[in-house]
Amino acid sequence: MSAPGPPRFVAVGETVTLAPRGPDPDADYRWRLVDAPPESRVSVDDEPVIEVTPDAPGTYRFELDAPDGSHTQRVRAFPHCRTAVELELSFDDVPDEIEVVDSVSVVGSFNNQLVGRDRPRRDDDRFVLDVELPPGEHHYGFCFNDDLTQQVHDSVTIPGPGRPRCRLETEVVVDGGSENSGDADDTAADDGDTLVVTADPTAAPDSEHDDSDLAVEFVVDDRDAVHDSAVETDDRTLRVPVAELPDRTRIHAVAVGERHSVADTVDVRRNGDDLTVHHPNEPPAWAESPTVYEIFVRSFTGETLSATFGEIERRVEYLDSLSVDVLWLTPILASPTDHGYHITDYFTTADDLGDRAAFESLVERCHEAGIRVVFDLVINHTSRDHPAFQLHSAGVEGYADHYERVPRDRDGTGIDWAGEGAPEFYFNWQRIPNLNYGSLAVREWMLDVVDEWAGLVDGFRCDIAWGVPHSFWKEVRERVPDDFLMLDETIPRDPRFHESEFQMHYDSELHSALRAVGRGEHPASAIFDALDDARWQGFPDSAVHLRYVENHDETRYLDDCGEAALRAAAAATFTLPGAPLLYYGQERGMTSQRGPMKWHDGDTELTEFHRSLSQLRDEYPVLKTGAVEPLSVGVVDTATGLAATEGDDDRPASDADESMADGDVDEQPTDGEGDVATTETADADTESMADDSGSASITIDDEPNRVVAFARDDSDDRLLVVLNFSDDRQTVALPTAVGDTDLRTASPLRKRYDPDGDDEPGEYVVVDSVVVCRPA
Repeated sequence: MSAPGPPRFVAVGETVTLAPRGPDPDADYRWRLVDAPPESRVSVDDEPVIEVTPDAPGTYRFELDAPDGSHTQRVRAFPHCRTAVELELSFDDVPDEIEVVDSVSVVGSFNNQLVGRDRPRRDDDRFVLDVELPPGEHHYGFCFNDDLTQQVHDSVTIPGPGRPRCRLETEVVVDGGSENSGDADDTAADDGDTLVVTADPTAAPDSEHDDSDLAVEFVVDDRDAVHDSAVETDDRTLRVPVAELPDRTRIHAVAVGERHSVADTVDVRRNGDDLTVHHPNEPPAWAESPTVYEIFVRSFTGETLSATFGEIERRVEYLDSLSVDVLWLTPILASPTDHGYHITDYFTTADDLGDRAAFESLVERCHEAGIRVVFDLVINHTSRDHPAFQLHSAGVEGYADHYERVPRDRDGTGIDWAGEGAPEFYFNWQRIPNLNYGSLAVREWMLDVVDEWAGLVDGFRCDIAWGVPHSFWKEVRERVPDDFLMLDETIPRDPRFHESEFQMHYDSELHSALRAVGRGEHPASAIFDALDDARWQGFPDSAVHLRYVENHDETRYLDDCGEAALRAAAAATFTLPGAPLLYYGQERGMTSQRGPMKWHDGDTELTEFHRSLSQLRDEYPVLKTGAVEPLSVGVVDTATGLAATEGDDDRPASDADESMADGDVDEQPTDGEGDVATTETADADTESMADDSGSASITIDDEPNRVVAFARDDSDDRLLVVLNFSDDRQTVALPTAVGDTDLRTASPLRKRYDPDGDDEPGEYVVVDSVVVCRPA
């Protein structure tokens, strides 16, 4: 069917792309605007794919006339929260090395990093660009001579509230009682029963509204034949008699406060007396909290062997030893590059890697080991050596609309491009021109690519997801199997891509925070700000965040921040909720971003450390499902008189332990782990404890920069996690006494106590990079 998809929920001024689904490039399609707010001046053109920018709050109804009939597309526009702001750069701040300025443009996520699109005006002694931005922090750069290497970076923070959130639940009411249908479970239902959908809205953390103040708007999908008279709604619920339900009913809802939420959806499928309820925003069960391992394909087999699917298959046992759940392969299709992101054939595997049969064998071997396989889907652009772009450039009939074009004055490459204007590309990626999703032929082509590979693998990691229209991703999401994973590369992360599109998202905020902590630029507690940001942004609880310290686009954390910080940062990704990512060689001590895997000369101890984290996460489900409770921490700066616990004395003492027994904390040797936690914060930054004779003296830093602690609690289990990013082993003052075992190593904790004080043994713990333990 050509039905264009689910209702769209946007703010006034946001552009929406509307397109027929499963398009026939040779067919005729025509859009009509049939209803709009009275003050709106929106109109539509004659193209089969249209872009609409609502200019007034309210509901817009469009009709698509297609070969298979007419279809309705609803767009609900809410008031916007954007603020007009001037992005400015003083002439004095232009770097001295930029001697000639022929042109200036401003680039950022607000304009999809398109160099040359937005040019600032000259205002007295500065460059100024007028923009409207929503609440939040926005990074941008003034780019001179359209050269990204000649750029001055800055950021601006726009005040305003975050997004609310909305969660839908269903039940079938039977003769005055109720039976919970569950998620994706079958429920028996008779024609006399009623389907009840209940919304649970949650206000943004900084909203002026309480949860109870939020409005909820329900929309039944226009593709589903449910008559308006059969639907009853009130503030929080929607009811439909089961007898009125067609084979499929999709119900959407948004919470509305100062801003609107990401829409949640329930997809109710009826088969006779059975109802099955799916939540398309939720990940498949296997992807709720998996350990993900990314392979840079052509480097994984080492220094001398050519990387092939067969050689990678021979190393699946290694991945299994790391308790890996998901293998993400960088692109494996035909490409002239080592990294594979410049695709020249979407239907053929790269010759140097092997044929399709060899790839299928690798996938099958991974499945035998219980490892799912994620395919890197690169459909924002092609290589400029792809035949389609070459034919487009040469004026061959049928390819004119396959790629985006821009006016030549926006192009700073100096290339004498064939044809009118120049190809559009992001950043300075002149070798990968952007595909035009306004073309039905391109949409059909890329849907064929999705179909080609979705049946073979378990998920897609979608490259430059932010460059492809939401309408296309929504179509892909409904095209792939229900238990298929969709992971978006969208930086900075954007909750709008969670709305019936992707279930897993890059956590760019935690990545940035861990880098800043590792470099000593931010305190370790900054990881909590990154976690809070997801809620402020409006990501629903169903969103899975990919927690990473490095990947193929980032420098190695070890090289940037050192081993001690790497251990703590890696431990953070494995002990926080979400999906921890290991980038190949991270666990082997690699500093080369994309170099050969260090097999014979890798760091065995670091590998075992990462292996222990993955096994720990599997052994204690609370690390996947439990709530995060930040704990105040204190680090013992000076300790004279702290004693080891009895169990700790029985342990053979290292040099470091002997130093601790003498009270020397600061000068200990270290292996790169450690820190201390306390729930009580002193009035000053340090707290000193001593008896009247002065025999014991303990000084505690209550605001440590390099140590952070938190609890994971799911009501059935509770674990404490302490992370130490410093190079030195630390003694940490904890808020409560703890048990005797470090759960990661299964070895006794090194605990200290004040024999002259009231503290319980175990309120001071020696921490290298990480300690995971239970409360006493």
